[in-house]
Amino acid sequence: MKLAIAFALVLGTLQAQNNLVTATQRYFNTVRRNLESSADVMPAEKYGYRLTDGQMTFGEWLIHSAQRNYSDCGILKSETAPSLATLKSKDEIAKALKDSFAYCAPAVEQADEAKILASPQMTNAFLHITIHNNEIYGNIVGYLRSSGIVPPSTAGRGAQTKK
Repeated sequence: MKLAIAFALVLGTLQAQNNLVTATQRYFNTVRRNLESSADVMPAEKYGYRLTDGQMTFGEWLIHSAQRNYSDCGILKSETAPSLATLKSKDEIAKALKDSFAYCAPAVEQADEAKILASPQMTNAFLHITIHNNEIYGNIVGYLRSSGIVPPSTAGRGAQTKK
């Protein structure tokens, strides 16, 4: 009987851990699509656009995302994170963003729950790539809307409801 209870507890723990990775993968892929699509739809001349003085430009938000992706996923991969060169143009910034998500994808897809949950630094890095990028996306939605562009997440929902 005790063995059966212990087995059930272990299975429950493993299932909970798998849920963490599965949920993160799902949300990582969603925010990745939203940010990469945002980089594509914003015109090059708007990459220097600020909603108000004191805020980052649209391009700076994307650079910030790319830098954090490299930093957090470097931790997950136990590697020294690549550094970004000075980025100015839409093409450079969009490529850096996409490259950073490509760098992160294997770390998310092949995540080892026990390793991630073993240290606060690993847990924070793992969750940060999704949570922080969603915060960034929330900020740049205002830049897109004020530029007359429907954000990718909204555009995607509209396409689904018209079917």
